[in-house]
Amino acid sequence: MARALTGEKLEKELLRLEGMLEHEKKYQAAAFVCGVDEAGRGPLAGPVVAGAVILPKDLKILYLNDSKKLTEKRREELYLEIQEKAFSWNVGIVGPDVIDQINILQATYEAMRQAVGGLSVKPDVLLNDAVVIPGLSMHQEKIIHGDAKSLSIAAASVMAKVTRDHMMMEYDKLFPEYGFGKNKGYGTAVHIQALREYGPCPIHRRTFIGKFVDNAQQ
Repeated sequence: MARALTGEKLEKELLRLEGMLEHEKKYQAAAFVCGVDEAGRGPLAGPVVAGAVILPKDLKILYLNDSKKLTEKRREELYLEIQEKAFSWNVGIVGPDVIDQINILQATYEAMRQAVGGLSVKPDVLLNDAVVIPGLSMHQEKIIHGDAKSLSIAAASVMAKVTRDHMMMEYDKLFPEYGFGKNKGYGTAVHIQALREYGPCPIHRRTFIGKFVDNAQQ
């Protein structure tokens, strides 16, 4: 838990977090700076989910980092803490049917627009992980590896990742043969073997699985 950090370890963690506020501090004059990130661009199954988070200025949430660098337990804890402390947050979800229709990049943009559009306030600035989102009027900054460099983007990455993981756990109950509870839709050996044995289920992305299943588009 966060309270276990004391002394030198706490000081080191606070310095790390201060460094992750560098991009936010560039926009101190802006009322609302929002981090945006996605989860689920690469899997063979399930939705792509985007998170949008506006944190109070100078807020430091201990341990917050790129969601891929965190344990599942830590992500779950931060997911609840971000909900409690964020000024506003939201997620956007685009399912596999739309991904197949418009491609994963356009689906990712759409999920991000949904996430930003559903915030309780309109942000003045978006800090995005590696993209500029079409169709949004506010100023945007594209930050490569932004989920490890910006606290707002890191928060968005956690909200997107945990939301998507929760969805895949529910899908695992409906389609247990694919192991979605463990692989979250990614192309693990077990998942691919099940795909070849059972064929695709309703949440598989047909445009992603053609090399594994002959009737992927059916």
